[in-house]
Parts: sequence; C-alpha cells; structure tokens
Amino acid sequence: GSRGHEIAARFVAQRFAALGLQPLGDAGPDGTRGWLQRITFQKTSYTKDPAGLEIIGAKGKLAFEHGKQVLVSASANDRALDVSAPLVFVGYGIDDARVGINDYAKLDVKGKIVVVLSGFPTGMPSEVGANLSATKAQMAERHGAIGVITLGTNASLKVRPWERSVRTAFNPRYAWVGPDGRANEAAPGVRLAAAVNDEAATALLAGAPRSLVQIRAEADKPGGRPKGFPLKTSARGFVNSTAERITSPNVVALLPGSDPTLKGEHIVLSAHLDHLGTAAPKPGEAAGADRIYNGAMDNAAGVATTLAVARAMANEPAPRRSVLFVVTTGEERGLLGADYFANHPTVPAAGIVGNVDLDMPVLLYPFTDLVAFGADHSTLGPIVAAAVKPMQVGLSPDPMPAETLFVRSDHYRFVRKGVPAVFLATGFANGGEKAFGTFLAKDYHQPTDDLNLAWNWRAGARFAEANYRITVGLANGDKAPQWYAGDYFGETFAPNATKAPRP
Repeated sequence: GSRGHEIAARFVAQRFAALGLQPLGDAGPDGTRGWLQRITFQKTSYTKDPAGLEIIGAKGKLAFEHGKQVLVSASANDRALDVSAPLVFVGYGIDDARVGINDYAKLDVKGKIVVVLSGFPTGMPSEVGANLSATKAQMAERHGAIGVITLGTNASLKVRPWERSVRTAFNPRYAWVGPDGRANEAAPGVRLAAAVNDEAATALLAGAPRSLVQIRAEADKPGGRPKGFPLKTSARGFVNSTAERITSPNVVALLPGSDPTLKGEHIVLSAHLDHLGTAAPKPGEAAGADRIYNGAMDNAAGVATTLAVARAMANEPAPRRSVLFVVTTGEERGLLGADYFANHPTVPAAGIVGNVDLDMPVLLYPFTDLVAFGADHSTLGPIVAAAVKPMQVGLSPDPMPAETLFVRSDHYRFVRKGVPAVFLATGFANGGEKAFGTFLAKDYHQPTDDLNLAWNWRAGARFAEANYRITVGLANGDKAPQWYAGDYFGETFAPNATKAPRP
C-alpha cells in the first residue's frame, strides 16, 4: 500500500514492457489488459483499548495482557471481538486421515476453545508437518471449535522464542478482500486466535491431569503425540480493532507459448516484490540512522532473477508452453498476493500447470547446490535436477526443517490449488551453511539487508542461469509436471489429477 511499492511495481512492469512481453493483469473497461493485478486489502490495526486473555478456573480469574504474556490476533471481520468458552486440550490439534492422526478423537470441542501445541510430531516429514501446522484453524473449525490457543513446545520455542514473537504484537494484520466485500479468512468460524507464554499456559492447564512440563517432555520424544483432554478452565479473549482498505498490485506478464497444443498451459515463475517498509525510531538512536528495510536479498534478488530469466527467454524463440512472470505483493504479510492470484488467476486456473518460486537466494558465496523445497512431491524434482546438472549444481534436502519454510513462501499458495510447485533457494554446501546462518542472525528482516553485503555477483549470475534452465525445461517438456501417485500433497489438493509413478 505504500508509494514505494507502487514505484517498484511500475518499474518491474516497465522492464517487462521493454522486453516485449504481454501484460496480463487486470482488464480495463475496453477489455485491454494492464500489467497490474490490483488487489484490495484490509489493514486491521489494534486500538489503544485493553486486549488480552482472562483464564477462569477453580481459584478464580487471572488476567493476561496482549503483547506481554499473551498474543491475541485482531479479527479481520469483528471490530470488537469478545469470545468466552470452555477449554479443551487437543494435543497438536491435527486431524488428517492421510497421515493417520486424529487428535480430536473422542473429544467434544463444539462451541469451545481448543488449546493446541505448536508444530507437529517429531519425525514427521517436514513439508507435510508444515502444511498441517499451517491449517490447524481449519481443522478446529471442522470440529466446531470457535477459538484456538497455541502453546509453544520446547522445539518451537528454540526456533522462535517468546521474546521474538512479542516484537510484532501490535503490527497491523492484512487480508485480501473478496468479491463479497469481506476480508478473506481461512477459518471464519474460529473467532479467537491466540498464543500464550509459559505463565499463561500454566494457568490454562490448572487442575489438568498433565502439567505443561510433562506435555512438552512427551512432545520432545520421537513421534511423541500428547493426548487431549477437557480442561477445568475456561477463557475469555478480547481485542478491539480498526480497519481500513488499501490497494497494492501484483505485476503479471506473459510470454506466449509457440506450440498450438501446449500454449494453453502456463508455467508460473514467481517472486515477491514487497518487504517491510521502515523501522520505527529506537530510543537513543543516532539522528539519520538507516531505518529502511531494503530487502535486497529478501527479495530484490528473487525479482532481479525473474527479470533476468524473462530477458533471456524474450530474446530466444518462444518456448512451447506459455510462461507467466508473476511478481507478487504482500508475501511478508502472509503470502497474500500469491494467494489472491491463485484464487483469482488472470488465465484459466486449469491452465496453470507448474510454479517455480524465487525467494531470498543468499548470494554471498559460490553455491554448488540448490534446495528445491517441494521437489520430492512431483516430477518437478527430476526436471529441476536435470536442468541444473550441466552446471554441476546438485539438489539438497531441506536443511532447516524446523523453520517450516515449505509453507512460508508464495509457491505454497499454488500447491494448495493443486499445482505442482517448488521454492528454490541456494543450498548449504560450499560455505552456504555459514553464509545462511550469518545472514539470518544479522541481516534477515533488518535494514542491513542491502547492497553493502558481500554480494557474490557470479553466484547471482549462476542462480539466474539455473532458473533460466529450469523454466525453459518446464516450458519445453513433452509432459507438464505431475504429482507422484500417493503423494500427500497431490492426493490432498489434486485428488483427480493424473499422477506419475514415483521413481
């Protein structure tokens, strides 16, 4: 919604125009397409009114404040949220027949608030677990729950300590607005969403058959799945908010395919354009201190790579399939631009057959491997591997499964629409682990993510070449990418699609 993002979007559109690509954003009154897909967002902000949780048990009522002991999400469609209900602990809060888990079995949660552990059982495949973690509200809604309160596990708190979570307690929330004029909600029946620290968690579990320490200890065990039980407490969650509407665009460009039969199939190469804006002044900060979140690596590097691939492909004979270059908004606010495009594509949805997403390649070292998150689920994996093999670049598995990166970039929105997709990042080999660790510790989501980093421009060129080879390979292949038979994501999100045998 900022002027800066509008300028950046128009810059990207101008580059696509200069390359001779076709605009495939919104249609004007005369039917002519523009470069921008304009999205209306609702920006929901906290008021100065008190917000928090009250926990009522045998010993009376305890109050916990939002931004300190608890985090209570502002509601997209309820300006004065006030929800009270009994509590039920439901373990990890997972109900999915494909993984053989139903944490709601024999528990009555209708009209109640469920208390869930963050994350997923130790030892579960990280990408499946990441998807389950991201959809717990929908599972709770299916069972009739009206609220979800999350408790951290030892593992999740190691990755994201409570002190880090509360830093963004009062940040505005964003959601795209649908044709009905309402802000989109993944689980509208779940009215209350909250997280709690140890003090509040102990109060929730007062009088319970198992303590917080015991539950976490069981969760630490390989495959450990603490069983659920009704709690002897109830909770009231409350928060007031204000809402305003803003707009922000995706940029969409088309390179038409040349094959009369295949040009109706589209490969999407995506990267997000947005970042975090500017930081608030800190106490004692020097005048003129850099407070701009430049986002050079995250994700100007991905957008630059997309433009480089578009330039290379535009200067060659057209590929057999069409290629869509989609530069998205709102990734940092919850993959919102990609989610909107996936739900409102500017080509027929059935014609989107594969997605490659570029997000924060760490271009600080001479990488020799790539991580293609999602590659094991479809024939995209072998296609990607074959495309980069001539460069002596290999593919490596997810090196940071605890970070659940599979659900934290734009490709995930295409996966949920049944489209085989991968998210490409530089790997941990040949100095990558140290480079990633240093970047995440010092520069990730900081003003220092800028051109003063020790950029390895040859690595940038190689990353662009790798993605060029991958995109061309997908666009010219005899077959579109297919999910593997029996794969969790293919069976969950594209049950009727033709599947490929797993090699």
